[in-house]
Amino acid sequence: MSNSFEKNGTAPTYLNATFVSKCCSKERMLKEIRETIVNMVYRANVSHIGSALSIADILYVLYYKVADINLENINSKDRDIIILSKAHASAALYSVLYHKGFLSKDYIDGYSVDNGKLPCHIDKDKSKFFEVSGGSLGHGASLGAGFAFAKKIDNNSGRVFVIVGDGECNEGSFWEAIMFISTHKLNNYTLIVDYNKLQGFGTTNEVICQNNLAERIKAFGFNVYEIDGNNTEEIEEALKIQAEIPIAIIAHTVKGKGISFMENKLEWHYKSPNEEQLKIALSELKEKY
Repeated sequence: MSNSFEKNGTAPTYLNATFVSKCCSKERMLKEIRETIVNMVYRANVSHIGSALSIADILYVLYYKVADINLENINSKDRDIIILSKAHASAALYSVLYHKGFLSKDYIDGYSVDNGKLPCHIDKDKSKFFEVSGGSLGHGASLGAGFAFAKKIDNNSGRVFVIVGDGECNEGSFWEAIMFISTHKLNNYTLIVDYNKLQGFGTTNEVICQNNLAERIKAFGFNVYEIDGNNTEEIEEALKIQAEIPIAIIAHTVKGKGISFMENKLEWHYKSPNEEQLKIALSELKEKY
């Protein structure tokens, strides 16, 4: 990708958020977010580390650079809303919220373990910072449409950001949401497609071809942009765009981004690192960031 994006037509105990969010450089924060993801998945011995690593940069930019969500306005109807539809990648969201200061360490330590606080798939009852529960794919786009439509009806400000996977775009409910959003010109809605080109049973285009995804979404009445979804500058520039019609961002990402033996490997949709792989992964992250 080029450096400039292309346009195609129970409440937790919070940390000191100010300290956490300001103490580190962007590079160090991205490293620590990824380190936390890797350690969480290793400790719990669960799947979807590749999916989580591919969206770490997007979630970092949303919570640190773009979205108006903080400890003071979390109960406000005028704040922004972020929905992670591909909820199997929850480790990325949990890590970003932890480093932002919105979740305490006992939540992270309780990820997907017996009597723990955080499940593999998001449970909205666990924190005010979880907008919806997730698991079955194809629902997030529609849920986000409901939030955005309600904001319009109630004259509430704030934007709605929805992150979906490229494989999730196979779902009929996804396209129903696209039609509804464009019909009602929900310009407070931004769709982000994590286009890492891999899904559960193969490459995305082998399962159902998504080569013309941007063109198809544009045809329904969206402003569509394609970006490098692991380039934080491109992500921030695209996410700050507002228009008279809804926006979709096709974020070309790398599954397993940041760890060489996980990058673009389908098996890391399912595998959890063993002790040796954990050491290698953490060593690589230390070198790269």
